[in-house]
Amino acid sequence: MTEITTDRVWTVPNLLSMLRLIGVPVFLWLVLVPQADWWALGVLAFAGVSDWLDGKIARAWNQTSRLGTVLDPMADRLYIFAALLGLVVRGIVPWWLMAVLVLRDALIVLALPVMRYYGYGTLPVNFAGKAATLCLLYSFPLLFVAGYAGIVGDVARIMGWAFAIWGTAIYWWAGLLYAIQATRLIAESRRADGATGDDSVSGVAATTSDRATDSERPAD
Repeated sequence: MTEITTDRVWTVPNLLSMLRLIGVPVFLWLVLVPQADWWALGVLAFAGVSDWLDGKIARAWNQTSRLGTVLDPMADRLYIFAALLGLVVRGIVPWWLMAVLVLRDALIVLALPVMRYYGYGTLPVNFAGKAATLCLLYSFPLLFVAGYAGIVGDVARIMGWAFAIWGTAIYWWAGLLYAIQATRLIAESRRADGATGDDSVSGVAATTSDRATDSERPAD
């Protein structure tokens, strides 16, 4: 079934994405103020389930919308940022992990004006980007649990860091794929502009030549 992208706002997937966005400050407050980790993990679990559910509903009911293509990745990135901020402030993960991930997103944001200049919008999320986001969102609950003593905390620490390292590597790999795709699109756009310019110059030259020929002809 072909997906139809519309300008609709009030769709079930968009409402789920909006609920996920509302949950971001709630999650961060739970992590930093009362440090109610289990409640925070519940919010994060809801975000993960709703992320999967809104994609399924959008494809099944043909409710894919332009707003949804913006809200969905925005919610993912905000949860990643909020979870990282909470982990860094609590001293569970080092600040450089957050810096590495934020730097990648900053480069993507800086590239957007260039893409818009050439007539392109935000690039669609690729499979690597989805896989990286999934790994990172798996890692954060495990890293929170890693702060507790005992065998559960030890296992959670190992698995959490494994997901975090893999997720970070794939996150940058996805960014590289975006850069390659953007470079190709810009190159194609410039070639198309160049071809249009050459056609215009050829047309002007041909018209000028015809006029010169006409002026050289004797009058009847």
